[in-house]
Amino acid sequence: MLEVQDITFSYQKNGNQILEHVNLSVGPEERLGILAPSGYGKTTLLKIISGYISPDAGRILVDGEPLPQKGYCPVQMIFQHPEQAVNPRLRMREVLKEGDGISKELIEGLGIEEDWKNRFPQELSGGELQRFCIARALGKGTKYLLCDEITTMLDFITQGQIWNFLIEETKRRGIGMVIVSHSQPLLDHVCTRQIRLNENP
Repeated sequence: MLEVQDITFSYQKNGNQILEHVNLSVGPEERLGILAPSGYGKTTLLKIISGYISPDAGRILVDGEPLPQKGYCPVQMIFQHPEQAVNPRLRMREVLKEGDGISKELIEGLGIEEDWKNRFPQELSGGELQRFCIARALGKGTKYLLCDEITTMLDFITQGQIWNFLIEETKRRGIGMVIVSHSQPLLDHVCTRQIRLNENP
C-alpha cells in the first residue's frame, strides 16, 4: 500500500500554500486518477510522493515504511516532458542503465527498437523518448508508478499503445499507479478510481 499522509507544501519564495493536508492511498494494481484545476499542485504532489522534493509536513509510506534515502526508490515518476527527464549527453542505452534491471521483454513490449539505443535523446521523437523513460521507471524494484500527463504531447496512436502496455504490465506485476491528466475521457478509460485534489479532506 502507498500512503500519502497529511502532506502540506508551500513554495518559500512567495509563501503560497500549494498543498494542504492531502491524504490518499493506492493499493497494488490500483490505478488512481487525480483531478484538479491548474495550479492545484498535482505535479508537485507527484514529486513529493516519488521523493524528488520534501513536504513541509506529512509523510509518504510504502508498505508501512518511509521512502528509502539511498538506493532504488519503489515509487517511480514519469514526467510530461521526457526531454527534460534525461541527460542529453547520454546515449539511450546508458539512460536505460539508470533503471533497475530493465528486462528485454519490457523493452520489446514498449516497441523500443535496437538502433534507438545508440542515439542521443535529441535524435528521437517525443514518443520514442517517452518509451525509454517509461522503461527506465519500470525497473524490477518498482511498486508504484506516477504518471504526470505522460502522453499529452503524443499522437493518439502512440497514446493508445503506451496506455495499453502500461495497463497490462502493471496488472501483470501488481504495480499501483497514480495518474494525472487533463483528459477526463482518458482517466475514465484507464483508472480504477478517481479523486479530486481540491476536494481532498
